[in-house]
Parts: sequence; structure tokens; C-alpha cells
Amino acid sequence: MGNQLTLTVATPERMGRLGRGLAALLRPGDLVLLSGELGAGKTTLTRGLGLGLGVRGAVTSPTFVIARVHPSLTGGPALVHVDAYRLGGGLDEMEDLDLDVSLPESVVVVEWGEGKVEQLSDERLEVRIERAIGAEAADDDLDPRRVTVTGLGARWGGADLTVLGEG
Repeated sequence: MGNQLTLTVATPERMGRLGRGLAALLRPGDLVLLSGELGAGKTTLTRGLGLGLGVRGAVTSPTFVIARVHPSLTGGPALVHVDAYRLGGGLDEMEDLDLDVSLPESVVVVEWGEGKVEQLSDERLEVRIERAIGAEAADDDLDPRRVTVTGLGARWGGADLTVLGEG
């Protein structure tokens, strides 16, 4: 199954901190696949990740542009934030987006990418965000979330994911 960590994230602020913690583990060429229902916290997590990477521009959901590139302000990797919800063709369509950045030199975060972008890399971090309580409380953004982080491939085999549980 890979290297896995599950934690409970109680607030949106903590989700942002988790994103910043993830950023510290990431390096150019990394692929992060985010999954979870609408409103689960995927963009909040990515916003924290962008802060942690020190990139330019507000991280918002890229629903209408499909992909948004945030260049680094600190000489680190750019953040490529992709919303694959409307990407029917998966990888081919993503290559057609003609992103003005080299993916191997960037950190690529894909929302709604399950079943569409796994072939980008055997080595990836999969982050699943679920409501800890269940659908009956689905109106509340303040529900605790259960976040499962799974590192796949040699790149993540020895990574210490437990650092994400701190803070």
C-alpha cells in the first residue's frame, strides 16, 4: 500500500498548516494527488502548501482554468495546481494545456485526479480528505476531517510522514 499516515484535522487553519508541512517534504518533480468531496478542504490544503513553498499568487480552486501556475518567489519549485474534474482525457489533455513551466522542475498538485493522472508518475503522494463525522454534517466547514496521506514508490518509501502529525 505504500507509506501511510492518517490524522484528524480539526479546523481549516490546521488544514492550512498541514499543507505547509507537506510543502517541507516536497521537491521538484513531485506529484500530489488530492481527493475528497466538494468542500472537503483540498484547496485550503493547497493554499497552505503554496505558502510553504513560497510561491506567488493567491491559491484558489483552478476549476475554470483547469491549471494555474504559481512561480516560486524563493528560487524553489513552481506550484502547478490542476483541477482535473473536467479533464476527460486525463494525461493527454493535461499535456495539451501547454503549461509555461517544466513539470519535472515543479511540484504538481492535482485535485479530482483519481483515475486520470496516476500514469504521470508511479511515485506520488496521495492525500484523501474525508469528513470524520459523516455526511449528515455536510453543511459544516468546521467538521473535523480525516486525512490519509499515502506515499507511493521509492521516492516516498523512506519519507518520514509522521512530521505531518505535528503542529
